[in-house]
Amino acid sequence: MVIRNVRILIRMNIIYYEAHNNLYLNLTNRCSADCVFCIRNFADGVYGYDLRLSKEPTMEEILEALEGLDLSNYREVVFTGLGEPTLRFDVVLAVTRWLKSRDVRVRLDTNGHAALINPELDVVSELKKAGIDSISVSLNAESEEKYNKLCRPARKNAYRAILDFVKKAGEAGIPTRVTVVKIPEIDMEKCRKVSEELGSEFHIRTLSEAASKEIEGNN
Repeated sequence: MVIRNVRILIRMNIIYYEAHNNLYLNLTNRCSADCVFCIRNFADGVYGYDLRLSKEPTMEEILEALEGLDLSNYREVVFTGLGEPTLRFDVVLAVTRWLKSRDVRVRLDTNGHAALINPELDVVSELKKAGIDSISVSLNAESEEKYNKLCRPARKNAYRAILDFVKKAGEAGIPTRVTVVKIPEIDMEKCRKVSEELGSEFHIRTLSEAASKEIEGNN
């Protein structure tokens, strides 16, 4: 089968993994933040998959992997992985267009830094044109001060950029939710209020087991 050949080709560089009836794409290990609770600081991946990449997959490798799958088996294809997908924004757009041409539902999981990473683009407009179905944005703090302490962004004004991104995505008609990792340092109700003010859905994420053990062990 084609899928077997693809798996051999990318055995040490997992392009996709399956969970929750979804297909998740692992485009990069790079990120524009360094969250204290991020799984990448405590493990090599999730659900038993080693997501560390020795090199980032090319467009050709991504599409070859996808062509070997029956995409109708999945509820949606999600850009996520062990890094920030919008650091490869051109790939996100191109793969989204390819998937939408095959009537596949597509979601972007992001830290919301897309406009800072790609300042020359109207990122929300580009995502809308490509056909993205929904976006999930990691908020992870109720204030800029808290965000900078916990998420340690590489670029200035990251928290404001997240809020702007969420608001613009909603205004563009893209279903958008903000997510927050449940740890004592983050005020869930204040984050919920921020979400409501932005007009987005709100979702609380559970801290990964690997991160939980490490963080609790240091307390």
